[in-house]
Amino acid sequence: MDEQYTRCPGCRTIFRVTAQQLALKGGQVRCGHCRTVFDGTAERVSLAPQAHEARDVEADPGPPTVTLRPAHALRAADDTAAPATATHAATTQQSSPQPTITPGAARADDDWENRFAWDKPRERRRTPLVATGAVLLAVLLAGQALWHFRDAIAAHAPALRPALVRACAYAGCTIRPLRDVAALSIESSDLQADAAHRGLLILAATVRNRANHAIAFPYLELTLTDAQDQPVVRRAFAPGEFAGGTADVARGIAPQGEIPIKLFIDASATTQAGYRLYLFYP
Repeated sequence: MDEQYTRCPGCRTIFRVTAQQLALKGGQVRCGHCRTVFDGTAERVSLAPQAHEARDVEADPGPPTVTLRPAHALRAADDTAAPATATHAATTQQSSPQPTITPGAARADDDWENRFAWDKPRERRRTPLVATGAVLLAVLLAGQALWHFRDAIAAHAPALRPALVRACAYAGCTIRPLRDVAALSIESSDLQADAAHRGLLILAATVRNRANHAIAFPYLELTLTDAQDQPVVRRAFAPGEFAGGTADVARGIAPQGEIPIKLFIDASATTQAGYRLYLFYP
């Protein structure tokens, strides 16, 4: 028969098992009474113990024995015993207590997986609410990143600029060229006195954008110095003051583009020997 019996070494409870159940984990099972894990194959016992086993039980009584076999099955096993051994069986039953039948024994076959498959991992299920929340959080983070880096995205991905401009029209924001003074350089500059007007200086310069994307127009600082190279006059000019009339200040300096600068400076109240130019963003 496939049915076998094994005894828990912890509480001495007897369970009915099958060969398939013992083969699940190499014979390792867990007691449903005291939760002890033991080798069910090594602890197998016979339902009808011999006389010397009965004496061992009397000498060392343990906790009440529980069997998972239905009561009617035990009676059927007793009735089918051979007549020649009936007297001996009766004597053995008197000298050794038979396993006690619990009311829930008939339900043992229904939950044997819960008793013996003790190390099965529990499945984790994601609820639709958690999944929806994760999606909404991802969308929120993506929108926040677009809002914060919209200028950089428009500069490095010009194809997305029209879409970002339309989105900003609804959101109330603007797309501006990047500010990167390190990408700008003064290619040439010259400061000369106006021959037609005494005390008037003419500044001519060229600013180049060395980046591959548009750069915002910078501010220009002019410092007039004396013979000891000490500052005499310092003045800052906004883009609208030095950019030509055709320059689109809002769109910035084009990639690899140049802008000419021409300024008229009244220096009648000062005496200067040199000058310095400086680009910056306020």
